[in-house]
Amino acid sequence: MTTTVPETAEVELAIGGMTCASCAARIEKKLNRMEGVEATVNYATEKAKVTYRGGIVVDDLIATVEATGYTAAPPAPSKSPGSAGATSDTEADEADELRPLRHRLITAVTLAVPVVAMAMVPAWQFEYWQWLSLTLAAPVVTYAAWPFHRAAFTNARHGAATMDTLISVGTSAAFIWSLWALFFGTAGMPGMTHGFELTIARTDGAGNIYLEAAAGVTAFILAGRYFEARSKRKAGAALKALLELGAKEVTVLRGGRQELIRTEDLAVGDRFVVRPGEKIATDGTVVEGSSAVDASMLTGESVPVEVVVGDTVTGATLNAGGRLVVEATRVGADTQLARMAKLVEDAQNGKAAAQRLADRISAVFVPVVIALALGTLGFWLGNGAGLTAAFTAAVAVLIIACPCALGLATPTALMVGTGRGAQLGILIKGPEVLETTRKADTIVLDKTGTVTTGRMTLLEVHTADGVDRSDVLRLAGALENASEHPIAQAVAKGAEEKVGTLPVPEDFANIPGLGVQGIVEGHAVLVGREKLLAEWAMDLPVALERAKAETEAAGRTAIAVAWDGEARAVLEVADAVKETSAEAIKRLRGLGLTPILLTGDNKAVAESVAAEVGIDRVIAEVMPQDKVDVVKGLQAEGRSVAMVGDGVNDAAALAQADLGLAMGTGTDAAIEAGDLTLVRGDLRAAADAIRLSRRTLATIKSNLFWAFAYNVAALPLAASGLLNPMIAGAAMAFSSVFVVGNSLRLRGFRAAD
Repeated sequence: MTTTVPETAEVELAIGGMTCASCAARIEKKLNRMEGVEATVNYATEKAKVTYRGGIVVDDLIATVEATGYTAAPPAPSKSPGSAGATSDTEADEADELRPLRHRLITAVTLAVPVVAMAMVPAWQFEYWQWLSLTLAAPVVTYAAWPFHRAAFTNARHGAATMDTLISVGTSAAFIWSLWALFFGTAGMPGMTHGFELTIARTDGAGNIYLEAAAGVTAFILAGRYFEARSKRKAGAALKALLELGAKEVTVLRGGRQELIRTEDLAVGDRFVVRPGEKIATDGTVVEGSSAVDASMLTGESVPVEVVVGDTVTGATLNAGGRLVVEATRVGADTQLARMAKLVEDAQNGKAAAQRLADRISAVFVPVVIALALGTLGFWLGNGAGLTAAFTAAVAVLIIACPCALGLATPTALMVGTGRGAQLGILIKGPEVLETTRKADTIVLDKTGTVTTGRMTLLEVHTADGVDRSDVLRLAGALENASEHPIAQAVAKGAEEKVGTLPVPEDFANIPGLGVQGIVEGHAVLVGREKLLAEWAMDLPVALERAKAETEAAGRTAIAVAWDGEARAVLEVADAVKETSAEAIKRLRGLGLTPILLTGDNKAVAESVAAEVGIDRVIAEVMPQDKVDVVKGLQAEGRSVAMVGDGVNDAAALAQADLGLAMGTGTDAAIEAGDLTLVRGDLRAAADAIRLSRRTLATIKSNLFWAFAYNVAALPLAASGLLNPMIAGAAMAFSSVFVVGNSLRLRGFRAAD
């Protein structure tokens, strides 16, 4: 007898309607309860990655999500890398999603400002001002706050309570009680004003309205949600940036002639032309020509790779030398670029979304408040206080719990912290990032472009006895200036900086894979590998041979220079270490972080750079797809990993890391995959970014503490029926002012000297 193993399938669903991380957890829980289903739901990317088997179909999964109160649909087919239409539809969809929220925010702010102003400034409380307040506040509490009411209803159906529940209950209670007071109490009488006696006395509440609380809280929370949504919408931008890296069009050879087509129309086996300066359209094998290919943005390798017939090349890398003809071996989703995009997406989906602090506290606070309100109602009814007094006390409990200061706690601290960060060249993406900065204990640093400049630089000139250094720079620089090779350009630029304008060669020839030769100022000059000089029967003197060996042992590129039949010098070229990197490493250690250097470069280069900046552990010769595995391995050791990178090859690892710091001088893919962006490109900013993030998080926590402390302190008064409106209003205002003032202290944050 044979046992049939159910076929396993995987699908990615686009989830709609989530308002917080607890929504994602609820959907995930429901899906995982289905037999044969394993699911992970990510609030940030609004996607569910589901593996299913045993007769389950996608429609079953969608039905389960919809039964939970949310929407689900298979994502739209993705475009090929480099496709011109790969991002336009997505960007339009994102704009459409944000538009309703933006309209609600504008409505709330426009109408809430005069409501709050009239309630807080007695001089503006003209006759019948309360009815104008009602007219302005009604659209705010109904239309603008509708997402909170809808989410609260969904949560209630599933026995859950979040920040949305607290907002909905608090604003609704304030609004409904104000309606009762206006229509059935004394608050609607001509000449009504808010009393200002600061005494504790029992009232029946019939003359009090709380429209400013209902409208103001709605506006504050909507503002926070809108800016959070804008940030969250960028979760997939790393994928779009990766797709944009590919070539849009390619010249193919068909029927003996050249034809320009879209890259997405390439097929395996097609041969295409790559001219100097063009991107290679897709992964393939060189069938004609030789060149130097700059693959640094994909591999992290700082030195351009020499390719000849038979060598493999990767799509999206740059042809920095001669003309190539390449035969396509992988296209579309099979290319290395597409696989890297998938790695980034998988890393983002697999990263646990940090649940907001307010939601975690609200999960306990909201049920307690509702229970207390019901208990207050029952207590006063049971003691014969009358329906009005009992209902007043019960509603007062809900009103005093209305999260005015709580709504300001996170947005204001984040706004001030991120604003100060922007002034210092640090961009913080959102509140979720801050929790991770506190926990990080290991920082992984990409080498190229992060610790080093990412550009080949002429570092040293070793000359033979009796040879003038300026002659070497002038003659070698002039010849290299005629070459397009990145290393040649580094030599030319370095020479020009030191000796000024370079002469023009009288003759020039490029020797593929070896170097260049030509006539400069009447001298027959050779610049390139030692093998090039050997072909002209020239050997390096002992001193230059030693200099060449030491240069290569340090992982740097050695270039031999000869003229008029004699070897004259060895040039030392490498990706130079940034002047500030060593100081940055020292500061990171001071924050309790253990630095690790991670690179696709060879081990000798990596160890040389690590020794120069003071890093003890090096992980070298790592392919882009393996960088994610390195980060996962460190996380498996129990480490909380921060990573700093700047290239496409770092994007997936930045997304996988607990905290991703992207150098603003790097590629869009890396910047979008990171949680923090360091605009200045100075590694010292990484230490400042972590300090600022930790300080901002501490401010948010203290804001939340005092916001809830106000509620907790005032609740007993409300339950006792002693909630004087002016004391409540003053206390609420004070808590809000305190939160704002505490947040403004972040403006004094200074970068380390």
